[in-house]
Amino acid sequence: MFESAPEWLAPETLTEALALKAEYGEEATIVAGGTFLAILLNQRFLAPQRFLSLRAVPELRGIEANGELRLGAMETHRAVERAPVVLEGWPGLARTFALVASARVRNQATVGGVLADADYASDPPAMLTALEARALVRSRDGEREIPLEELITGHYETSLRGDELIVGVHVPREGRSTYRKFRSRSHEDRPCVGVAAALRGGSLRVVVGAVASRPQWFPEICGLADGEELDAALGSEIAERYAQAVDPLADVRGSADYRRRVIRVEVRRALEDLVQAEAA
Repeated sequence: MFESAPEWLAPETLTEALALKAEYGEEATIVAGGTFLAILLNQRFLAPQRFLSLRAVPELRGIEANGELRLGAMETHRAVERAPVVLEGWPGLARTFALVASARVRNQATVGGVLADADYASDPPAMLTALEARALVRSRDGEREIPLEELITGHYETSLRGDELIVGVHVPREGRSTYRKFRSRSHEDRPCVGVAAALRGGSLRVVVGAVASRPQWFPEICGLADGEELDAALGSEIAERYAQAVDPLADVRGSADYRRRVIRVEVRRALEDLVQAEAA
């Protein structure tokens, strides 16, 4: 006996999309860019009864800046990396999106999708967390903002409620920032370790991605830089403390011990990048 094909829901307005999400909740699998979803389907990790496609919802598009950057949830990685307003005011963010996989993937993958998937080996979440971005989420009952460090809660898990959709991302002014992506010799282009560092208003944020179930940020370690010159000695100390604080996972891209060594090196190099950017 053949299994019935999943039901396809294709709303054309945000109001309609939110109504369908409220009706079906977790029973409706969201389709944004579909890049990560395709992997899960091919590996038979999912067997959805219905899909809820957001591709035809115009309210989920748009890239604009008015003091802070606003990205629509359905904007693609490629659109973010090439948008003049992002390149001018948020160059570190543009570069991060440009480092994701291939141009073919970036033309499909979306801003909201990469956050809702909560895939630990994605590049953008670490940088968005370092930049103090907030996810704008909405349901039929209203709208709220979730800081990125509170959105992703574990492996493929978020703090979204069952009736909520990510509709956009708000990013404050960037200041100085950098993103370093270390790839090991695996069959994938995904990072073994990703390090995002941002310095804005004298406040340092270092976020390490692809090493645990969620981006790793330690405010107490970053606080060592408050009121201090970010020199080589301080950078090395922060890097060493990050290497000790993170409890890395092991996968095809590297063992836990290997990742710990890479964290130590890449955090130090990211902080050196910030110092060089200031000197320039």
